[in-house]
This record gives sequence, C-alpha cells and structure tokens, in this order.
Amino acid sequence: MSALSQSRTTFQSSELSRASAEVFAAATDHPVEVTRRDGESLVLMSESADRARTALLELAVKLVAVSTNTDGTLVTRMIDRFPWMLALSTADQQTCANDILTAARASFATNQPHLAIAELTAWRETATAVAAGLGREPVEWLDETLVVELP
Repeated sequence: MSALSQSRTTFQSSELSRASAEVFAAATDHPVEVTRRDGESLVLMSESADRARTALLELAVKLVAVSTNTDGTLVTRMIDRFPWMLALSTADQQTCANDILTAARASFATNQPHLAIAELTAWRETATAVAAGLGREPVEWLDETLVVELP
C-alpha cells in the first residue's frame, strides 16, 4: 500500500468491495468519505475517532453552559459542570479552567478532539490523585548528582 493511498480521504462505494483493505486502512488513520452514486456520501471512521468526537461534543455542551451562565466567576461556573475541580487548590482551579478552555478552543479550531480530551483527563486525574491524598508526602530530593552509564 502506498503512502498516497493511506492519505486518501475519499473513496467510491465500489472500492469497499474491490479494495476494502485500503479503505479500512485509511479509515483507521482518519475519517474517510465514501461517495455513492445513488445517495448521500457516508463517513467511515474508527470507533476511537467516533468516541473522541462524542467526548468533544459532550465537553462543548458543558462549556457552552459555562459560557452562557452569568452567575459567579468562571471557576465557580466550571466547578458546577466539573465538580471534581473542588479537589484542586484555588490556584489550580483557575489554571485548570483556563487550560481546559484553551485546549477546547484549539480542538475546535483544528478538529483535533484529543487536545481537549487529554487536557480534561489530565486535570481530572490530578484532582482524583489530590482527593486520594497523593502528593501530601514531602519530596526528598537528592543533593548529589548521579552519573549513569549508557547501557
């Protein structure tokens, strides 16, 4: 399979039967359009791409709710939609809100759902770790530099 065929984004419906491996390989990498003579084109994509798009839409619904509400600060409106943020410090709540909004804007602008989903997941996991008490232990830093030989 050539690199050119992997980057194709449009296939004719007849190619599904003649060259299904090529169509499926392309759809694994990115959504592809399957054109039909007798009907509307279809889009074929991996299940993970579909889940990412769904998650991004769910995030968009929450962010629209946050942006249309005028009660309270951005952080309090974000906490209303993402209650796990309560586990974060006040400073981290502000940073979290800004980071999620920035990543969401980048995702919407570039059609790359993973940017916002990864940011949201990272902050939620951080809040979960903080709530579980992780990170309360003092960190013991080594004062001396250790030289490690190459394997």
